Amino acid sequence: MQIRHNATAGWRRAAAAFAAACWLTAPCALAQPAGVKVVDAVPQGVVLDRVVAVVDGDLILESDVDAERRFEEIQPYRGRRTEYSRTETIERLVDRTLIEQQAALEAETSVSDEALDAQLARVRKDIPECKQYHCETEAGWTKFLGDHGFTMQEFKERWRQRMVLLKFIEVRFRNGITISDEEIKNYYEKTMLPEYARRHVTPPALETISKRVEEVLLQQRVSALLGDWLKSLRAQGSVRIMTPGEASL
Repeated sequence: MQIRHNATAGWRRAAAAFAAACWLTAPCALAQPAGVKVVDAVPQGVVLDRVVAVVDGDLILESDVDAERRFEEIQPYRGRRTEYSRTETIERLVDRTLIEQQAALEAETSVSDEALDAQLARVRKDIPECKQYHCETEAGWTKFLGDHGFTMQEFKERWRQRMVLLKFIEVRFRNGITISDEEIKNYYEKTMLPEYARRHVTPPALETISKRVEEVLLQQRVSALLGDWLKSLRAQGSVRIMTPGEASL
């Protein structure tokens, strides 16, 4: 599905929403909203945006996929770098949209400006590429973000939403999980010790890293519960991922 027009980017999402609504319900010619013209004497072939998925009525656009790719590239905590996958990015956006929809139904989860600023201060120190930009300065941080396609405010709001969703997931799943001492011991003996042996490194004593082991096990348990929950949400709702060229306008 493609969105074509020669106007500014401010109303692109409105045009995309109308285009998706036409695709899902009646022909566009029957009910165009005031101020939104999908095609009206404009140069043909100019694609401003494209709907890539519809999640229970909420749209995911090609511009969202691009923004997510750029956001993911500069996160310092995403582990080993792998080749970019557009399909995986769309799937991640679908999952995030499902979580956001559920979060909106429950008590509002908020993140204070102080907590956000404190975490962003750590992020600026932890992004390897930031060193060459001198991100410890406002000018360097602004330049770094700009070179990756974000304003400072855009990145700040994206990071705030990331914190909000992580907080929602923690409240929903983590608070009810307990990790036993036996589980910690088993993970240490069956997973960590063989890895230290493989690397020919002397392992730390269990009592010195038991808290870290507990955190790992908590994250694994939360990930498993979250994965099952998302599968259930997909089964109960309506998720449609568009194929290239589908329902073009």
